[in-house]
Amino acid sequence: MRKLIVALLVVAFAMTAVMAQPTTETKTPVATPTTEAAPATTVERPATWVRGDEEEVYEQVLGQYEALSEAAKAADNNDARFVLYAQSEAYLLDAAVMFPTTTQGGAYTISRIAYRTVPYVNWGNDDDRWYGIIISSDFITKEERADLIEMWNKAVKGEAEYDPAAYLISKGHSIVTDYKTTFATAPATLDTLNTSMQSDTEILVQTTDNLVQYNNLGQMVPAMAETWEVSDDGLTYTFHLRQGAYWYTSEGTPYAEVTAEDYAAGFQHMLDTEAGLEWLVEGVVKGATEYLKKGGSWDDVGYKAIDKYTLQVTLEAPTSYYLTMLTYSCFSPICKSFYESRGGVFGKTAYTEASAAGTIQYGLATDVSSQVYNGAFLLQKLNSDSEIVVVKNQNYWNKDAVKVNSITWIYNAGENPTQLYDDVCKGVYAGMALNASNGTLALAQADGNFDKYSYISDTTSTSYLGALNVCRGTYVLENGNMASTKTEDQKIDTQLAVLNKNFRKAILHAFDKATYNAVSRGEDLALTNLRNMYTHPEFVQLSTEQTDADGHTFPAGTMYGEMVQYYLSKLDANINVSDGVNGWFAPEAAREYLAAAKAELGSAVTWPIHLDVEYYSANAANTAQAQAVKQVIEATLGAENVVIDLVEATTSTDFYASGYRAKNGAAGNFDLYYGSGWGPDYGDPSTYLDTFLGGGEGYMTKIIGLF
Repeated sequence: MRKLIVALLVVAFAMTAVMAQPTTETKTPVATPTTEAAPATTVERPATWVRGDEEEVYEQVLGQYEALSEAAKAADNNDARFVLYAQSEAYLLDAAVMFPTTTQGGAYTISRIAYRTVPYVNWGNDDDRWYGIIISSDFITKEERADLIEMWNKAVKGEAEYDPAAYLISKGHSIVTDYKTTFATAPATLDTLNTSMQSDTEILVQTTDNLVQYNNLGQMVPAMAETWEVSDDGLTYTFHLRQGAYWYTSEGTPYAEVTAEDYAAGFQHMLDTEAGLEWLVEGVVKGATEYLKKGGSWDDVGYKAIDKYTLQVTLEAPTSYYLTMLTYSCFSPICKSFYESRGGVFGKTAYTEASAAGTIQYGLATDVSSQVYNGAFLLQKLNSDSEIVVVKNQNYWNKDAVKVNSITWIYNAGENPTQLYDDVCKGVYAGMALNASNGTLALAQADGNFDKYSYISDTTSTSYLGALNVCRGTYVLENGNMASTKTEDQKIDTQLAVLNKNFRKAILHAFDKATYNAVSRGEDLALTNLRNMYTHPEFVQLSTEQTDADGHTFPAGTMYGEMVQYYLSKLDANINVSDGVNGWFAPEAAREYLAAAKAELGSAVTWPIHLDVEYYSANAANTAQAQAVKQVIEATLGAENVVIDLVEATTSTDFYASGYRAKNGAAGNFDLYYGSGWGPDYGDPSTYLDTFLGGGEGYMTKIIGLF
């Protein structure tokens, strides 16, 4: 599950990140989704507010979603699976419990960073690996950037080498070897396998090498595995590790050689921690599900060190996208001997007990020496409210590919964008996105930087989401902050309303994403980064012609988003899934859905329905967005029907605790939320869609208040 990505308070310059078998026609089954709207006579008002039963609520609001997803998993080839997942995604979107809002990029940007000098891939953690980044001492002009793009495109086609440093030097630039950027949320742990948060992995990926990686041309290349083979039945992968690669302390002292046992130990540790990564490998790696849920033995898990340098992985079934999974953090190694020296233990029960007792002193965010590193950089400093520093590992096996000597993150919660802009212009930071709401766009236009250097950054496969809390359990944080003003009756009214599908559709189709986006991007870029489906619409495409059980044929080459759009049309949904359009906003339809909801709910609720929306008042863009959400929804549906109550967070800690870092669905302190995103882990739609499975399996169900 790659990483839970925070959608708001992004103040640093964000770098851009990215996308075949014999032809046979396959007939795929199709399940017909149903809706759950109930007639008014069945809606009973409880005497007091009581949080709903999570399993029952999930079944009510998402119904057949799991059945559709399971049908996709059972398909016998990639293309058949893509068609079935398209049906599943259409059902998820039409259920109106969540809705995609934006993606990364699509913003006016000024930068000193050469085009695509970081890994270029749509999934995993590799797009956060910055060892190859090329930074100029000066901003790169529009004309120079156009030349670099042309050079990169030729390199992808195999027509030329891509050497942006040489090009920039030929244009009078000099190359900077120390990179500075900003952060708003510090790592909570240095244990790569005990977290799923981007704020953790963005730092840790700099220090850890997996078996394989993607390069900046989008090609998979060897990393710690020099070579590998796949058995004829597709079940067994044998990786041969490079010899002479070591683990190093934060100061660069060699600790131990990297071995196959370190990768097996890392996999077991990931299963033991159950930190939100483990469900990704259930049903994929042999024995993983039994180990996690049925008391199975580690000896039966298909992750074995055959010898010091040979790792063998056995799968439950052939998994065409398995290699694409390996660039995600859940397949990272740990230095087994170092882990054990810090009190680390193996086995689910033993780990749980040791963790509770506090005897494991491994990977502590307060102590960079509590971890060792086998990657391009060594973590040498981590102050959660000031600075994080990694330095080049001078003994790294591929040190010639490392183009910077250090990376420094400076704490910045976005409270002084003018100062940030000044620092970028002075060269403290390499670049930044220009924002209308915080004034940086106007500054760049006034001083000429906009005309000379600005470009629109690439969009990515990350999808940010909005959601309705269908099973709310928290109305005030544990510290007493961010308390809802709802009465007990209003809590009941809201609970009954959000369980009504027509009400949910009324809210989500009244959410004008273009207006919401424009307050930070500006009117001319209001649409550029809008996303309207969960999976990137061009994430995968059919390599063969496919015909579904209803007889509809999709030709070879059909993009995934086109299939989702077709199945949404079968559901009469008012959604355009294309990127870059305001694909959900439909005021007339929203009012019709509201009228239907009022008829179905009858006298069980008292109008208006109050919806709490959290915002961070110290961040101008976030505050403006919250005000825009209130304005457009109330204007579209009428404040006599729906009132958006803005709940202020005066600190970023409280803001994150209410949503992004809420530990589960019950801890979400909101009714309407748009503060998280999802970046894919591997090259299959399931990397997105599995996150909304029920029973606690889906990581993102917590943003709809469940599990």
